[in-house]
Amino acid sequence: MTTVEPPEHVLRTFGLTAHPPIAMGDQWVGGWRVGEVVLSMVPDHARAAWSASTRENLFVDGLRIARPFRSTDGRYVVSGWRADTYIAGSPEPRYDEVLQVAERLHAALAGLERPRFLLQPPAPPYTDVDVFTAADRAAWEDQPLRTARAAGMSEPETEDGQASVAALKTLAGLRRPVTSPSQIVHGDLFGTVLFAGAAAPGITDLVPYWRPAPWAAAVVAVDSIAWGGAGEDLLDRWSDQPEWGQMLLRATMFRLAVHALHPRSTAGALPGLMRVVDLVRLRV
Repeated sequence: MTTVEPPEHVLRTFGLTAHPPIAMGDQWVGGWRVGEVVLSMVPDHARAAWSASTRENLFVDGLRIARPFRSTDGRYVVSGWRADTYIAGSPEPRYDEVLQVAERLHAALAGLERPRFLLQPPAPPYTDVDVFTAADRAAWEDQPLRTARAAGMSEPETEDGQASVAALKTLAGLRRPVTSPSQIVHGDLFGTVLFAGAAAPGITDLVPYWRPAPWAAAVVAVDSIAWGGAGEDLLDRWSDQPEWGQMLLRATMFRLAVHALHPRSTAGALPGLMRVVDLVRLRV
């Protein structure tokens, strides 16, 4: 989460000079509220512009969506900052409701074309986007982490990083072919869906991946159990999802690869993830 306050020229370009920026903390990670608008730094210009243009006209029953707030000259992104309309709420451990959001959202996104930027391989200098791209591909490619190695990314040297790679390779041997079609999915719903009492859930962004919709739901389930306090019965309640065991397997491999590749990974994140490894192995 950035602690950098939006610069004055960004505030002026978005026409947001009437109120001082207020850091939002966990309520909207990395966001600064300025009146009824939230400014956030973007990790990747192309993805931020795509998300903004998609959310601008996206309507999903039972879902509040933060709409992009364009600059005074019509841009979605100004000097690495985007602006969105403020929606109330904060992340809560309402796991099944997040998974219901995933179902409705992905049904609405099913007809979208694959953006060209999702075809680009990681390349130095590596950003968070490159790490997540390599981790995503590690779960699906014949040889896990082949993309990362081809891009010159370093193998982890820490004990927990090496444990992640070992678990990743073990799970890779349990993969079987899947037939669920790929589409645009939001690959980071856990912790980013906002709840405000009895109001409809809200989302502030779209983090695009080109994978089957049940995979994105599986990522929510994996994250919820690994780090959100959910019980293993969450996996069973959603077992009617297509190819659920294989989707859980690949979602777990994705998170293991992130842990192995990300320079800010910590050893404390691994125990919860290894618990998921054990649970998933029983379900494939």
